[in-house]
Amino acid sequence: MQPTAYRNKEFLDSEEARPLRILAEYLEPLRRFRAENIQDTVVFFGSARIHSRERAEQALQRILHRLAGKEPSEPDEHLLRGRKAVEWSRYYEEARELARRLTEWSLGLGSPRHRFVVASGGGAGIMEAANRGANEAGGKTVGLNIRLPLEQGANAYISEELHFEFHYFFMRKFWFAYLAKALVVFPGGFGTLDEMFEILTLMQTEKLAKQIQIILYGTDYWNRILDLEPMVEWGAISPGDLHLLQRADTPVQAFELLKAHLTAHHLEPPTPQEAKAPGIAKTRS
Repeated sequence: MQPTAYRNKEFLDSEEARPLRILAEYLEPLRRFRAENIQDTVVFFGSARIHSRERAEQALQRILHRLAGKEPSEPDEHLLRGRKAVEWSRYYEEARELARRLTEWSLGLGSPRHRFVVASGGGAGIMEAANRGANEAGGKTVGLNIRLPLEQGANAYISEELHFEFHYFFMRKFWFAYLAKALVVFPGGFGTLDEMFEILTLMQTEKLAKQIQIILYGTDYWNRILDLEPMVEWGAISPGDLHLLQRADTPVQAFELLKAHLTAHHLEPPTPQEAKAPGIAKTRS
């Protein structure tokens, strides 16, 4: 018997059915977020190449063992990378601690819905650290994973019911932005910058009907990578646009910034002046 169109896998995988697949990546996560009573999220971005301190130190010890007794004429490239990986592992551990602190605080709010749930891209590195910290605090945690040919898949710390697999990058980015009340951006590469600037542009152009906070974590890294002052000097952005980004260097500092923002803009009721301002009602949770 010929299957109905919505059960016809050949058709659903076809070019003509692409709009249906796109719509599915909106409706299926929406259904699950509602079922799990998730009101909003705090998104962690950062490199998948940053490992835990334990893993980085074990890898370095293997390199040192291999080089034992050798006197290379020039610095060993693997040794340099191994030592850098140990140095970078601080960001994994600090993302883990920040996610734990944020989750413990959110669980204590007494809200009937899950507030400020830690969300990540679902992969390794900083993403794993964020999901891990939230998991260790006993909270729910979201992983918005993307299917790629060479990726290893999602990390083990995502809440099973909040593990999402996307085919389309733009639908994944939609879900990063749709529920987010804040972003914490740890050191990362092109993907991290792409995701951050997507949200930053939406904020600058007032396409987001809510107050979102962006925190750049790790000034040693970001001050070298991201100098936006010349853009102001050339008139490419307004001076006020620089204030869309805040900076932090410790989990405690980042947590206090998050708590102040989330409390002021998404927990406390709006003042009479704010309530009259266009769009303010939409920014309140």
